[in-house]
Amino acid sequence: MNWTDYHSKLHQTCKNRLLLPKNSKILIAVSGGQDSLSLAKLSLDLQEKWGWNLAIAHFDHGWALDEGLGSHVEKIAKNWGIEFYLAKATKKILETEADARKYRYEGLMDIATKYQFNYLITGHTLSDRAETFIYNLIRGAGMEGLSALNWTRKLTDNLTLVRPLLNFTRGDTLAFCQKLQLPIWEDKYNDNKKFARNRIRLDLIPYLKKEFNPQIEQHLTQTAEILRADVEFLNQEGEKLLNLAISDDKNSLKRSVLKEKPLSLQRRVIKAFLAQNLKTMPNFEQIEELVRLIDAPNRSRTSSLNQGMFAQVEGDLIRINCP
Repeated sequence: MNWTDYHSKLHQTCKNRLLLPKNSKILIAVSGGQDSLSLAKLSLDLQEKWGWNLAIAHFDHGWALDEGLGSHVEKIAKNWGIEFYLAKATKKILETEADARKYRYEGLMDIATKYQFNYLITGHTLSDRAETFIYNLIRGAGMEGLSALNWTRKLTDNLTLVRPLLNFTRGDTLAFCQKLQLPIWEDKYNDNKKFARNRIRLDLIPYLKKEFNPQIEQHLTQTAEILRADVEFLNQEGEKLLNLAISDDKNSLKRSVLKEKPLSLQRRVIKAFLAQNLKTMPNFEQIEELVRLIDAPNRSRTSSLNQGMFAQVEGDLIRINCP
């Protein structure tokens, strides 16, 4: 095996962050691009040290420009002597980022669940995290959105999503693939500027690097890492406060519990409370309307929240009322 600094980096990352325990059963999501190919080869090379049970999975979106991609990934897996699984779209998937991501994860999770893998790992990099930060900032996201693409995320009770390459740049993965002459599939969709993320990657970040900060990707990911720790703490405190404030029937909150609390915690409690009652994630305006009710006079109410539902002050309670 040709041991490189990239192998050392991933090995040390797994040790420091306790990402993938020894003897874990791991499904590697491989798109055929440089990032996922790097992840698969690095994981395979580290397998002996960690005792991992590895397999590769690929999701076929059924898009015209991807014709032959599934066979390409399968051939790589066969050459490496590693188990391969293919999930195919069962319906037409729109050529949008949201649809592609939704159905891809569903397909990969189905494979992981069926064959009892403990971990699903993806090749998201530091560069992806920086792009996600900018993308969500433009859309007006809060701390949760700005700190997205974390190292791990629980998908089910028995399956965890892990992104082991979040301290690798896209330049790192390209250099690794070139050094080992890995067969990168050139994804034509990555050059299509109708996708917002592609415009961020191809136009905005190079401009920001040139005109403002050559290290912008690293600095944005550091900010995301700091925000993630803050989000986890605030969410824990918000959950405690929600449990104290919410009624047994789950459709009202005690204002006295929320008064004098920091606005950040009030918003988190209101957001969770509305999500339970509306069955959809509330928007910023809906959250702010309920926050104002914490100190509002009796009988004050919001405008319609969803399908005629509204919240109203009833003494110490903020109650959700249905039409």
